[in-house]
Amino acid sequence: MVTLNDQERRALLELANEARRRAYAPYSNYQVGAALRTSSGRIYTGCNVENAAYPTSMCAERVAVYKAISEGERKFEVVAVVTPNGGSPCGSCRQVLAEFGLDTVVLIGDGEGSLIQETTVSGLLPGAFTPKDLVR
Repeated sequence: MVTLNDQERRALLELANEARRRAYAPYSNYQVGAALRTSSGRIYTGCNVENAAYPTSMCAERVAVYKAISEGERKFEVVAVVTPNGGSPCGSCRQVLAEFGLDTVVLIGDGEGSLIQETTVSGLLPGAFTPKDLVR
């Protein structure tokens, strides 16, 4: 697991909050932003994108993960997630993050830029179903 200093935490929360401001959330008015740092040091941001057909909406965390994956990244160190009130990632986002590492640090912040919680993917999703659970 990666160790973060306060400056790194603040920077990632700021990037996630900036991404949150770009969210397309006309239905819920609940803007979410994410900033994902990979083991290569690159940072990928994402925001939630809603759709009138609700199931086709996409969460900020998964947008950031998919952007990183599409650029060839596979190892994640930390993801910062910012919501207006410091809400936690949904179950689908937890599962997608678990696919790429249970030790990934998760920073949860609010719209004021305050750190609400610091945990890991494993802490958010104990007993996660991972690739090792697939019997071949």
